[in-house]
Amino acid sequence: MEVKVLTIKGAETGRTVTLNDAIFGIEPNDHVLYLDVKQYLANQRQGTAKSKERSEVAGSTRKLIRQKGGGGARRGDINSPVLVGGGRVFGPKPRDYRFKLNLKTKILARQSALSYKAQENAIVVVEDFDFAAPKTKDMVAMTSALNVAGKKVLVVVPEVQKNVYLSARNLQKAEVMTAASINAYKVMNADVMVVTEKSLEVINSILNK
Repeated sequence: MEVKVLTIKGAETGRTVTLNDAIFGIEPNDHVLYLDVKQYLANQRQGTAKSKERSEVAGSTRKLIRQKGGGGARRGDINSPVLVGGGRVFGPKPRDYRFKLNLKTKILARQSALSYKAQENAIVVVEDFDFAAPKTKDMVAMTSALNVAGKKVLVVVPEVQKNVYLSARNLQKAEVMTAASINAYKVMNADVMVVTEKSLEVINSILNK
């Protein structure tokens, strides 16, 4: 699949790049795509939810009523779960939600996500660029020139470019990532991808396996 290379001002450079069919032209696998997205979202969870159990609630340990003959449920002290203000039974505890995925599964998931974007013609290739200073208006001008303003835009750069990152930070619908760190969730969450030529080379070297 051939895509025209544009400048950040939206003009054609006269060059084209060929998207690797092994990455951008496969039959997407929805199940591995689901697994990769699930893993990403699970990794974002803090897992710090915690409720107090009976032994952790502050209160007297004196037995309130006798064991039998009261006509009600058995209970000991005021920390009993059957009383208001008592401990919670089987409440949440701090835990780690992360889980492992095989490397080949993750690669296939990213290939599937990129193939979906290629099928939707939602990949814009631009020549390599950088901003002289961090200015939000420069990123706004670029998205407007590329006719992607108002959409969720994922800008993929070959390496960390601080000025580009800072220029997009104040834009709610724009995000900048390096080519080595893209994942299925970020790709699928974006309406359109703006990818530089060098970023394509990095993607090819990582995902062409």
